[in-house]
Amino acid sequence: MREVICIVCPKGCHLRIEETANGDYNVSGASCERGIEYGINEVTNPVRVLTSTVKVEGGSLVRCPVRTDGSIPKSKIFECMEEINNVTAKAPVTVGDVLIEDIAGTGIALIATRSVS
Repeated sequence: MREVICIVCPKGCHLRIEETANGDYNVSGASCERGIEYGINEVTNPVRVLTSTVKVEGGSLVRCPVRTDGSIPKSKIFECMEEINNVTAKAPVTVGDVLIEDIAGTGIALIATRSVS
């Protein structure tokens, strides 16, 4: 059994996820269907949207905030951060610019979330 706090909504339900003998999952403590889905996903395939910053060369700011444009496997976070730490964007950067096409082989892009001139 695993216990997690649901982050789908502000309620923060305390979920208990148990695997049954036939490979299904029982989730208790959820106050909605989204919490049940989150609990099962958190046990079987945890994913996160990654936010960070990248260096900017020649801009009005030295760093630009970025995020992945989708969820990446939680196990790939450190690998993604290595790639992010090695990227330097050249100004100007516009919101939505793709800075890394396929971060850590996940098929997910890293995009700018602020413009830097």
